[in-house]
Amino acid sequence: MRLRSSFAAVCGALALTAALAAPAHAATGEFHYTFVGISGDPQTGTLYDPPSGECTQIPEAADPDSSAPAFAPHNDTDAYAVVFTGSHCDGDSWTLRPHGRPASDRLLLRSVMFLDG
Repeated sequence: MRLRSSFAAVCGALALTAALAAPAHAATGEFHYTFVGISGDPQTGTLYDPPSGECTQIPEAADPDSSAPAFAPHNDTDAYAVVFTGSHCDGDSWTLRPHGRPASDRLLLRSVMFLDG
């Protein structure tokens, strides 16, 4: 009985180690967006090779109490980008194709998640 328990524990530890050692995936390329700066002028922000499968907040637009949403996203990565109106990948969402055209200024976002194709 102890042999089975020990074997199960070793297998579990190996599986956990393999999962933790797996490389993190990232979307390759750039994701651009426009935001209103402190001066009130529009500015461009960029995420370089953003992580896939994780909610990424737009730093300049994440706090709805102190900033306007970002707008006009342009997904120039190799992954699908799902943009959200909420800062924690919640609210309304839209999916942007990999290496797509810039979206309209009317498309607002506070967070984004990249999905492997």
